[in-house]
Amino acid sequence: MTTRPMRLRRSELSTPGTSEKMLAKAAASDADLVFCDLEDAVAPVEKPGARATITNALRELDWGAKTVAVRINGVHTEWCHDDIVEIVTQGGPRLDLLIIPKVKAPRDVWFVETLLDQLEVKLGLGKRIALEVLIEETEALARVEDIAASSPRLEALILGVGDLSASQGIRVGHIGEVGDRYPGDMWHYARNRMIVAARANGLDAVDGPFANFGDPEAYRRDAGWAATLGCVGKWAIHPSQIALANEVFAPTTAEVERARSAVHAVREAEAAGHGAATLGGMMIDAATARIFQGTLDRAELIAFRTGG
Repeated sequence: MTTRPMRLRRSELSTPGTSEKMLAKAAASDADLVFCDLEDAVAPVEKPGARATITNALRELDWGAKTVAVRINGVHTEWCHDDIVEIVTQGGPRLDLLIIPKVKAPRDVWFVETLLDQLEVKLGLGKRIALEVLIEETEALARVEDIAASSPRLEALILGVGDLSASQGIRVGHIGEVGDRYPGDMWHYARNRMIVAARANGLDAVDGPFANFGDPEAYRRDAGWAATLGCVGKWAIHPSQIALANEVFAPTTAEVERARSAVHAVREAEAAGHGAATLGGMMIDAATARIFQGTLDRAELIAFRTGG
């Protein structure tokens, strides 16, 4: 298993690549990661021009310590090759990663990987541009384990339920209807399978967009479900969702203190030759310590990356 990436992804802000104003606001935002979008947010006729807008933003804006990404068009489209070549050639020094949509198999990742291999050598970038991929097709979900293991450049998998709904043939008209509401979380299987594949390969798992930005509580609910299962963050399609994601995917002070106490109690018990300890009336052991250590590691990463 490869080493897990050391980037914060509590919030990944989607920003249309056609808007200089929105790109500037995104650069000044509190998002952990901003991705400049060349795909769904950009009409076909505007895609070539959006590349220049994005590369200008990469070169000229102050992005601070945040991760900066570009979502290219899918490898099956006429725009993908030029997206990669122009974005990396013109904005490579400030580009941290590319997001690949509509992935269906490892070969889609390999295409982008090979092109990046060539460009980095040709341009003498002296850095490796990372990748995130969207799991938003049934073919991708069916092969998510293979995709997760496909490239050393890969750092995260993202669940995109919008396109997955279409790919799976979900009857969207029934979603949310009181009388015909699907029992429970209809995305539990897809989300959980993606998370397991990501974690098994040392990758981050990120929950995708929540379209109704006017319903913050529903966004918080979905983010909470994703965080419980092991996602490290969620997309924000509107700046108002950034603070929600940053809050949900960060451990609270109480959680950190509880985790610290639990790990300490287990280590003390182990030093004394005991296999388990008690804390607050609950038996805790090495497995418990492993769970709580994840909370401490997460808090440490957030503090390091945000200067807290």
